[in-house]
Amino acid sequence: MKKDQFIANENRYMEMPYNRCGKWGLKLPAISLGLWHNFGGVDVFENGRAMCRQAFDLGITHFDLANNYGPPPGSAEENFGKIMTLDLGPHRDELVISTKAGYLMWEGPYGEWGSRKSLLASLDQSLKRMGLEYVDIFYSHRPDPNTPLEETMMALDHAVRQGKALYVGISNYPASLAAEASIILKQLGTPCLIHQPKYSMFERWAEEGLLNVLEKEGIGCIPFSPLAQGLLTDKYLNGIPEGSRASKSWGFLRPEMVSPAIEKVKKLNEIAQQRGQTLAQMALVWLLKDPRITSVLIGASSVDQLNDNVASLKNPKFSNDELNAIESILSGSNNVLNDFEKVQSPALDKTQSRIDFIRSVVKSDNSGQPSSNTSETRSDYFKNIARNFKSHT
Repeated sequence: MKKDQFIANENRYMEMPYNRCGKWGLKLPAISLGLWHNFGGVDVFENGRAMCRQAFDLGITHFDLANNYGPPPGSAEENFGKIMTLDLGPHRDELVISTKAGYLMWEGPYGEWGSRKSLLASLDQSLKRMGLEYVDIFYSHRPDPNTPLEETMMALDHAVRQGKALYVGISNYPASLAAEASIILKQLGTPCLIHQPKYSMFERWAEEGLLNVLEKEGIGCIPFSPLAQGLLTDKYLNGIPEGSRASKSWGFLRPEMVSPAIEKVKKLNEIAQQRGQTLAQMALVWLLKDPRITSVLIGASSVDQLNDNVASLKNPKFSNDELNAIESILSGSNNVLNDFEKVQSPALDKTQSRIDFIRSVVKSDNSGQPSSNTSETRSDYFKNIARNFKSHT
């Protein structure tokens, strides 16, 4: 046996629940691991490796990535590729690995958005970084205001026909566009498997029509940022601790975003304590109470945090009194995170073109990267990424 050789837990499938993606045959664990944060080149590799090993031992079979995850962009996929080589490779057929394309990844006209050229080139790059022949799910990461939806969906379909993806999904698509995308994909013969929206107690736009569309179309749902980037935990009750996401110079959660929500967080934490759970645990199973939710996509910064999140599944039920108390606290919560650059789900005006509508949806892209209409140029963005990377290595 090689030194530090990974031997998987023989009982890893005994306790984790697995749910179907909508009406389709693929099952995902109730909790999946996302590599958006803490797995990049600025992070400690062995910590990320330990989390992936522990996740698999806990029955987490789904690992979610995107081309731009890091920082720097692409480094999370590179590190996951190393983890596959060192540890998880022998279990490839037990894993569901996903990646995405759509946010800014490289300079030039093809480095972002949803053209066939961009999506398929990005997928090839992702497979190379991870050392994989295929991914299980390939996503369009966001709608593109300047590319016909048909072209984006045809690119996803082509990825499946090439054998480079088994399933396709969409992320950050509002209800009307999700419905249209689903129709196109069914016509192409590659139905949409799953949608990945930003959804938590503090960000509930998915309830404004999207979940109904997914249920009607038989599409699964896997929310990302279920803990509002760590805000729905006890981490920030007494300020911003060293090493937390809000304390870092990169990432989405910033210090000025924390204070407006603290009072609600404290009240929610009281209910969680009465349930014998942490606030994070309660927030995760609050999403899973809806049968339309296939899995929740967690991020973690340590093995202990990962274990704590998975332990939420020991108490998934809510009483009516608990649900009512939570709803009372969350009433008006769409205003709690005003400072967050979040994807909204605006109503489609009948006089508004589809392109104008998509532009209104993606004007704030929630990726932490510049959009085409920002003052920061692509060159500036990549220079800043390189500067930040060097300062943390």
